[in-house]
Amino acid sequence: VVGALKIKWKYDRIMAVADKKLAKKLAKMSEEDRTAFLEQMRLDEEEKQKKKEEMLSKFLKDKLAKEEKSTKLNLIKLQNQWRVIMRKTRMTELQKDVQVLSQTFERTVDRKDAIISSLASDLEEAEEQYQVALHSHVENIDTLIDFESKRVQDLEDVYKKELETLRQEFDKERLECVQH
Repeated sequence: VVGALKIKWKYDRIMAVADKKLAKKLAKMSEEDRTAFLEQMRLDEEEKQKKKEEMLSKFLKDKLAKEEKSTKLNLIKLQNQWRVIMRKTRMTELQKDVQVLSQTFERTVDRKDAIISSLASDLEEAEEQYQVALHSHVENIDTLIDFESKRVQDLEDVYKKELETLRQEFDKERLECVQH
């Protein structure tokens, strides 16, 4: 825009000098030639103005395209920098989360280790109680077996005595029956 204003200022200065020369030239021409000459100048002026507008439009379009390209590039750079910042922030958050989860995991493992130790000692104690109860039960069974064996032996002895007594009585009666 500044360049376009400089060009316009130079053009206006040239036109001021040219207007003085043109006034002298027009004074020497006939009315018909003057009208044709002025018409030609007007057409030339319009064409110059049109070219000037086209140049200015092209210049502004080029500048706009350059600005858009620069904007896209800067936007990409900005997005990349933003991603880096967000990754660092997210990485810090994730590291804190991992640290908290690690501590939680360690506490959980410690607690479960304590429970396992407690259950292992309970199991050992229960095993000892079972062994004591089994030993006592085996002793009781042995005592019962001994007691019942003695009882059976006593019953057998009684049976044998009674059988012997019955045999003797039978034999005696039989002898008495055979003798009579």
